Amino acid sequence: MGDNLKFDIGDLVTRKSHNNDTVFIITDILDDVYYLKGQNVRLIADSYIEDLNKYDNKDIENENTFLERLKKHETLDRTDYFYIPGKILHIDGDNEYLDRCLKFYEEANIWAMGINETEEKIPTKIKTWLEEYKPNIVIITGHDAYYKRKENKDINDSYKNSSNFIKAVQEARLYERDHDKLIIIAGACQSNYEELIKAGANFASSPKRVNIHALDPAIIATRISLSPANKDIDLKAILDKTKYGPAGIGGIITKGTMYMGYPR
Repeated sequence: MGDNLKFDIGDLVTRKSHNNDTVFIITDILDDVYYLKGQNVRLIADSYIEDLNKYDNKDIENENTFLERLKKHETLDRTDYFYIPGKILHIDGDNEYLDRCLKFYEEANIWAMGINETEEKIPTKIKTWLEEYKPNIVIITGHDAYYKRKENKDINDSYKNSSNFIKAVQEARLYERDHDKLIIIAGACQSNYEELIKAGANFASSPKRVNIHALDPAIIATRISLSPANKDIDLKAILDKTKYGPAGIGGIITKGTMYMGYPR
């Protein structure tokens, strides 16, 4: 990189030290530190200028193809029947990602309430939100990261926000213990998957401690919302709809949340 290359807030960049595998947007620059947020993955980081590359848009076609595929929602027979999809409460530590997910729900004609709150405050507030909105599905997400240098993926201190997500899941399960009456989707990039499932989540990230797409929690929630309430979901099929499949999100077999009625 030449010494004259300059980066500004809002630029898209990748990191050389990570093989340029993730596209970030520069959100702030303080002294010599560049603060980064994943353009499409739920990850925040910081870097020095020496480690940054300008993003050359080489993956933009693949990303657009993925997003277009997601917009093809299931077609419902509305000639004789009416449908009541499950209600979604989406709690997100990132307001921009939240807005993208809410747009996704709107395009699928699903009722959804979005709340932007910092990850550390979610556990103390989630019960109030559940009591107010009474959702069928709740998403608890934002940003997370696994600190590999701590060398123990089983300890919550090895993660940026997994402990906050775990506490929030536990609070939600105190509100509703039945996994079919309240479906919980929890976690973000590289979260402690096993502990989130133990805490009571139906779905969680990340089994392989990989990054997840900003829309992945919304993809899971949408598929469950539009799945019949009297049938078990096709777990593998739903996970395969996400960007990184079962490496990014795993879960347990539960029933859908959509009711069908007649006549229309």
